[in-house]
Amino acid sequence: MSDTGMYITLLVVAIALTFLVGRLLVTAGEPFLQEVFQDRSVTRSVNLLLSVLFHLITLGVLAIISVVEIGDQPPLQQFVVKLGIVLLVLGIAYGVSMLVLIRVRERRRASQISEQVQERLAERAAPAPQPAPQISTQPVIPKQL
Repeated sequence: MSDTGMYITLLVVAIALTFLVGRLLVTAGEPFLQEVFQDRSVTRSVNLLLSVLFHLITLGVLAIISVVEIGDQPPLQQFVVKLGIVLLVLGIAYGVSMLVLIRVRERRRASQISEQVQERLAERAAPAPQPAPQISTQPVIPKQL
C-alpha cells in the first residue's frame, strides 16, 4: 500500500473511532448529566456541547498526528504506531471527559447535601412555636360589693 493509501486509511480509521467513542461518551454521559441538572433540555444541551468539545479537540490532535513522521520505519509500522497514538489520545480524551462528568455530579451532590444540612440546622435553631393563649368561653360575672 502506498504512503497516500496508508495516510487515507489512518484518517478514515481515526475519524471513525473518534465518532464511535464520541457517541459512546454522549450515551454514557447522559445519566450523569441528568442526575446533575434534573432537566431534560439542559442535559441535552450540555451533553451536545461536551460532545462537540470532545470531537474538536480529538480530531485536531489526530490531524496533527497524521502528518508527523515517526522515524525511518516501513509504512505499515508507521501506520500501526500512529494508530496506537490515536487510540491513546481517544482513551485519554474519553477518560478526562468521564472524570469531568463525575466531578460535576459529585459537586452537585455535595451542594445538595449542604443545602439539606443547612435546612435541618435552621429547623433546629428556630424556637418552637408557642401555643396560643387559651380564651375562656365562660361568661365573666362581675363581683358585687
